[in-house]
Amino acid sequence: MDEPTRGIDVGAKDEIKKLIIKLAKKGMSIIFISSELSEIESCCDRVLVLRDRKIIGELAGEEVQEANILKTIAEGGNISA
Repeated sequence: MDEPTRGIDVGAKDEIKKLIIKLAKKGMSIIFISSELSEIESCCDRVLVLRDRKIIGELAGEEVQEANILKTIAEGGNISA
């Protein structure tokens, strides 16, 4: 999904986030693009940061925090590396 919550009201955003979390808990992998870091942090257990169609960093588990995402965007690379 590409920016599934962009341009919609807060209630609809919450419903989409709940659906994503529900599907993930059932074992489904969800791939989505978002520029909202708080949304990424609340929904994701793994994040890949891409630049120019290449993966420049990966965050997983406890690393998935807004500050770490921003650092990876700015500097590239993995936080634990």
